[in-house]
Amino acid sequence: MAYKRLISRRHIMRLGLATLSGIGVVLGAKKIYPRQQISSFSNQEKNLRRDFTVSGKTPLRNRAASKGLIYGAAGNYPALSSDEAFKKRFAQECGILVPENELKWDTLRPTPYIFDFSKGDWLAQFAQRNNMLFRGHNLVWNQFMPEWFKEVVNRQNAEKFLVEHITTVTKHYVGQMHSWDVVNEGIDPNHGNPDGLANSPWLDFLGADYIELAFRVAAQSDPKALLVYNEGGLKYDTPEHEARRTAVLKLLEHLKSRGTPIHALGMESHILAHETRFNPKKLRTFLSDVASLGLKIMITELDVIDQKLPADPTLRDRIVAGAYQDFLSVVLDEKATIAVLTWGLSDRYTWISRFNSRSDAATVRPLPLDSDFKPKLGWNAIASSFDKAPKR
Repeated sequence: MAYKRLISRRHIMRLGLATLSGIGVVLGAKKIYPRQQISSFSNQEKNLRRDFTVSGKTPLRNRAASKGLIYGAAGNYPALSSDEAFKKRFAQECGILVPENELKWDTLRPTPYIFDFSKGDWLAQFAQRNNMLFRGHNLVWNQFMPEWFKEVVNRQNAEKFLVEHITTVTKHYVGQMHSWDVVNEGIDPNHGNPDGLANSPWLDFLGADYIELAFRVAAQSDPKALLVYNEGGLKYDTPEHEARRTAVLKLLEHLKSRGTPIHALGMESHILAHETRFNPKKLRTFLSDVASLGLKIMITELDVIDQKLPADPTLRDRIVAGAYQDFLSVVLDEKATIAVLTWGLSDRYTWISRFNSRSDAATVRPLPLDSDFKPKLGWNAIASSFDKAPKR
């Protein structure tokens, strides 16, 4: 059933959101929303009193660059090659582009013996034409594998396929890549494997050393690129995320002790807007521990999932903006953090529409720009976070 608006637009204009009492708004919400829905955002009252005002319209890429940071986003060939307005906005706002799907195994390798770089090459050229950096996602993962993989790859030939894939892809883009996600999501303590490693055909066929192997092969083929281990589920003060942080640190320490050519941790950051178990101190400690290993940190897949927020877009946008601001205030305080990439730029093109859609069928609003490519409060929150970040 469609939800009623929490606050009328006329009421917002009369009072001004910056001066609204968060308590009053939430109390008013209780008359409209069921208790279980209120509980997911009642602790976000402070967002209704925040001031997200920023000075000027300077693009995010420039605000980030002024602090020695890189801002960019994931983009895909279908959207960027066909939507001129989006293409223009993307080039204005982003200093780095990461292909959303075009460099994953299932796209790159339609058969065991054929590589198709056409879409990835288009994106690389688009980045170059618009003075953007380019990064690769990803070389090794246990998902988005081609259909032929299960029939062809086995314990006897797995190393050959892994080395061939990494070598071929990195050499194709040698000199063009700022960074590579060499191994993606190799940790999942829930799987019950030693050291918290995630189930994977590579783990089954090659053992735990497949991760080190992947980094060494990538470094050999593209020695100037920043080599990144990319992982999610590291943000919250929950037993699951704590276990994952512990396992990731253990993996990074092991790789460094072996002299593995790893340069950075990529921290996926798909924030749940309704989640309240965010502990800035614990996250800051984790980031400091990563930095102490001599590693850089990249925020690689940032967005804010608004699936369980109320329908009113004005309220939703404020809660989403607050989530951006809270998270970025912590990660940008760590000077080892060198880049922030949102997983998409506009609500028109977001994976969340497909995988985390809303039960009320309202348009999701997780990204800095709305579906018409106009900045939302999330854009302001990111811009403000860059403006306040310490200089690198």
